[in-house]
Amino acid sequence: MNFRLPTALLTAGALAFGAAACGDDEDTDTAAAPAAPAESAPADVEPAAKVDDITGFTTKVTLDPGFVQALTDLKVTPGPVGPATISEAGVATFPITGGNVTYYTPGTKSPYVEGIVNHDGAGLSLEAGGKKVELTNFDVDPGQSILTGDVSVDGTEAAADAPLFFLDGRTLQPLRTNADGSKAVLEGTTLVLTQTAADLLNDTFGIDALNNEVIIGTAKITINTM
Repeated sequence: MNFRLPTALLTAGALAFGAAACGDDEDTDTAAAPAAPAESAPADVEPAAKVDDITGFTTKVTLDPGFVQALTDLKVTPGPVGPATISEAGVATFPITGGNVTYYTPGTKSPYVEGIVNHDGAGLSLEAGGKKVELTNFDVDPGQSILTGDVSVDGTEAAADAPLFFLDGRTLQPLRTNADGSKAVLEGTTLVLTQTAADLLNDTFGIDALNNEVIIGTAKITINTM
């Protein structure tokens, strides 16, 4: 594993992860606000930070109250799948199982965050009217600002690697690390339902209330860097 995060980068700010966020509460150090990415860059730009082999930790999504209320109104019950959990406070936690991330100083390369963050085996279930949909095996792709996953309906696969949530990084907070640098934290990305996922859920549950404007929640991602 290789993780490089220069002091200048932390103090100047400059990293943003266009992806949903996870983590614990050990983070302490904070960077300044990220700058806008460049439209193009030389091919030999050196990354500012890099994790070749992510060994964990978690992605946490604080479910939006409007989304929770919409599920209640539609009589749809959410639940965790596999090692995922949902707290009474409405925070869904998905363990990270692998992946890699490379960060470039914003303004030097676009996209300036690349890689994949895997959450094998974990997911979210939605149940109503005798039907159960499971969204599992989430993969976060920060370069494409999308979260994909597998979809099953009543135990039968309905779609694989489907685009489930759009990752709106405009609400992202600056990069943080914990005191000893063993974890990197990116928090604040907004998750929005994709039209693909909305159509599948509407068809399954016989409703028409879901669309690609439904905000799922805000995410926090924490990855091990050592």
